[in-house]
Amino acid sequence: MNVSLLIAKRYFFSKKKRNIITIISNISMVGVAVGTGALIIVLSVFNGLEDLVRSLYGKSDPSLVIAPAQGKSFRADAPLLAQVQQTPGVALLTEVIEDNALLQYHDRQMVVKLRGLSDNYFGQIPIDSAIRAGDHRLRRGEREYALVGEGVQQQLGIALDNRLAPLRLLYPRQEPGRKTLSLNPEKAFTEESILAGGFFQLEQSLDNAYMFVPLSFARRLLGYDGRCTALYVRVGGSFKVKDVKQALRERLGPAFTVLDSDEQHVSLLRAIKIEKLFVFITFAFILLIASLNIFFSLSMLVIDKKKDIAVLLALGAGETTVRRAFLLVGAIVAFVGATVGLVLGIGICLIQFYFHIVPMGMSTSVISWYPVKMQASDIFFIALAIIAITLAVSIRPARQAGQMDVRENL
Repeated sequence: MNVSLLIAKRYFFSKKKRNIITIISNISMVGVAVGTGALIIVLSVFNGLEDLVRSLYGKSDPSLVIAPAQGKSFRADAPLLAQVQQTPGVALLTEVIEDNALLQYHDRQMVVKLRGLSDNYFGQIPIDSAIRAGDHRLRRGEREYALVGEGVQQQLGIALDNRLAPLRLLYPRQEPGRKTLSLNPEKAFTEESILAGGFFQLEQSLDNAYMFVPLSFARRLLGYDGRCTALYVRVGGSFKVKDVKQALRERLGPAFTVLDSDEQHVSLLRAIKIEKLFVFITFAFILLIASLNIFFSLSMLVIDKKKDIAVLLALGAGETTVRRAFLLVGAIVAFVGATVGLVLGIGICLIQFYFHIVPMGMSTSVISWYPVKMQASDIFFIALAIIAITLAVSIRPARQAGQMDVRENL
């Protein structure tokens, strides 16, 4: 028989005296329950937002992106392309050029992100389903077309296939040995014209800033003769992305970086994780403050049970047995509160997941309700935090109980 547990259960479940100690213990359980439930709910919302970001960007992200480790561009010669294509797991390789350019249409203009793409790009991403008007093809016969983000189209009022007023794109001309622009406007910029062939709606940051053009058009405008800013890789269905990424890194060496979908948006995802960490720390402190009631209730219980403790010590119970008994009282209070909070938090998350009770409150949101996703790791770390807090607030009263003077209290 575990004497310490027996004594702890006796003190916790005793109904003979409903005094201030019992009230404080109940307040402690309520505080732990509310804190635990709030932690589960808030962390689940952050998990949901993280998944939402991944799903939004996943629509326009290739499996892997190969970029230069230093500088903005690299020479995409045949040996390099063959080296990448021959890597097991590489199902499709697309050459990409991306840079800023000035877009002019009638009397309006804006700086856009210009992305030049080889013809097989649409095998990377099913962009044809994101076309809101026009055609997704960048070439129709001998004529080149641009795909324009819906936000860019609305800002400039661009019309489809307007041959009387094509899109004019300007890019600073790079002259060898010259670091500044020429004062002559005709020599300062390279200019190319192209027709708008379609408007796409992928996700907001792309829609408001990007336009897609054929790779050959981008090379003429930007002066990237034989060079690329990135290579997009689609991984075959039977291969794991992480395995192909590792194989490419080994083949290409330190001159290139190979990024998966999460690494392509590492800053945004890191910001969400940091916010989640600080929220966890903040709520853990709130939980600690709520658990201070356990300290007060145990301290008062030690005072109230002086004679009982003295009798136990006189009968031969060791200090360790007494200390463990009071630690278990604190543990039972915390366990009951944490269990109630766990059930409450999981229940609210399930209701939100299935019935979407709490709205985002923004009419322009991608989804109208807060996304939630529960993770076992969150529950594990919450449990660790509760155990640490319970020990921190219970250890001093338990030590005082174990050091009780028998002669003074019999």
